[in-house]
Amino acid sequence: MNPQLELSQIQTFEGKYPKQLWWLFFSEMWERFSFYGMRGVLTFFMVNQLMMSESVANLQYGATQAFVYAFTFVGGLFADKILGFRRSLMWGGLLMIIGSLILAVDPKDYFFIGIAFNIVGTGFFKPNISSMVGTLYKDDDVRRDAGFSLFYSGINVGALLGGYLCVYLGKTYSWNLAFGLTAIVMTISVATFAFSQRYLGPIGLSPRHGQPDEAKTRWYDWATYAGSLAIIPVIITMVSKTDLTDYFMYTIGPLTLIYVGYEMARSTPDERKKLAAAMVFILFSIIFWAFFEQSGGSLSLFAANNLEPYSVFGWFSIDPNGVNNSSNSLFVIIFAPLLGLLWVALAARKREPNTVVKFGLGFLFLAAAFWIFFATRFFANEKGITSLGVFTGAYLVITFGELCLSPIGLSIMTKLSPKKLQGVMMGMWFLASAYGQYAAGLLGAGMTSPLPEATPLDKLTSYTAGYQQLALYALVAGVVLLAISPLVRKLMGEVK
Repeated sequence: MNPQLELSQIQTFEGKYPKQLWWLFFSEMWERFSFYGMRGVLTFFMVNQLMMSESVANLQYGATQAFVYAFTFVGGLFADKILGFRRSLMWGGLLMIIGSLILAVDPKDYFFIGIAFNIVGTGFFKPNISSMVGTLYKDDDVRRDAGFSLFYSGINVGALLGGYLCVYLGKTYSWNLAFGLTAIVMTISVATFAFSQRYLGPIGLSPRHGQPDEAKTRWYDWATYAGSLAIIPVIITMVSKTDLTDYFMYTIGPLTLIYVGYEMARSTPDERKKLAAAMVFILFSIIFWAFFEQSGGSLSLFAANNLEPYSVFGWFSIDPNGVNNSSNSLFVIIFAPLLGLLWVALAARKREPNTVVKFGLGFLFLAAAFWIFFATRFFANEKGITSLGVFTGAYLVITFGELCLSPIGLSIMTKLSPKKLQGVMMGMWFLASAYGQYAAGLLGAGMTSPLPEATPLDKLTSYTAGYQQLALYALVAGVVLLAISPLVRKLMGEVK
């Protein structure tokens, strides 16, 4: 750490982005390579290597992803109270490296062990790097949304590379190599963040830093590390048995709400209103992610069963699963910076839509995208194989929905949360994603064909019927959100 670098010096940067954002950008980029590389192959791997049925694989995918995002709440809580953002990131990154190495050794026999290490590691890493991005800006800095949009581009550069390369390596060469690659890039992520700390001043230090009892309470850190290792056998059991995941999800949500309610009771009236507004965004984000995250479940299987590979001038073939895993990320990379700059330009003219309206627009784009997924049935041949181009077009549309909600959601959590609760509320945002992922698995399982020997045509009919229903529900959610926007805006106070 540079001891002369004050927080005020970081926050009074010139230009559109603080230089520290770029270090966090690259660290997050490589971590997301690792995460999305594995996420993109989970369902396909479980069906084709672990020989699970499509219905079971969808449920297993939802359970695995639910635990990943549920532990972001735990990671945010321990960062706020004990470790600070920096130590949480380093510890989480180390656990993810170990998990990837375990999978690289034997992805079949050690599958759930490696996944468990990655779940706990992601919980410590993911929410806290996002919180650090918010700390780079003053509370009233209109450049914050643009910064989060750029940061979101970093997420998607990693997702693009990892999403395509891991499925390509796994299907073409070996799954050991695919998972080994995630360990390598995760090591790069941790090294990048370790180097960046000299430029972060006081950002991300332990809440006990500089306190008289800091040395005496150092054992808190070691107890946290030990506890996170001790919980891994429990995670292995719960992730491998989806019925136990059900009990976990029925419990963690109510307990979290009780804790947030306790913190709200200790807050000022103005803080309580803002936290109530944050809870509205969190509730609707659950619905959004339940639909959006079909990408890692049912859409992954749809791509494998019902899309024809695209040949580029006869030179090489584009794998549909690679497109499913990476096209959304490619579109985000292209459009996220442009949309972020658009928000800045509109804000300068006092014409930027408020956050509630952006969320509503996100649902309308989501509805349009799933209608296009449904419409792929009209381009199918008699065997049930349909157009990769139309499928990719749906991802272009869904990308605009994501950009109206996800990076803005990260930003609004930092705006609406009191400083003492920023890690907790960022974790709450990702816990909402956990419930979305969990619901995504249930929805995906419900869309599988009931026929024991379903043909590609049967699967096309079953999945696209489900996508039509999701399009309708997304439309209703978007209209409701726009209708209640005046009430939410009132709760948000001066936050825009």
